[in-house]
Amino acid sequence: MRSASAEELRRWREAFDAAAKRPLRTRFRYAFIHTYKPVLDDAGYRSFDTMEDYRAWCERELLSWLGYGR
Repeated sequence: MRSASAEELRRWREAFDAAAKRPLRTRFRYAFIHTYKPVLDDAGYRSFDTMEDYRAWCERELLSWLGYGR
């Protein structure tokens, strides 16, 4: 892996300084990236009678890359 050049470091620093001057509300708006999560984002809420019911639902319904498997 190579180190960043002096020019890259200068550009990164300029971008950081510009971002730091933005109002906090703007920085928060751009700080979080929403990623659609299939199935999880498709309902406002879900409830389960037991943790075992919840875990079984996760394994049955959710994609493995979401990380809710056992």
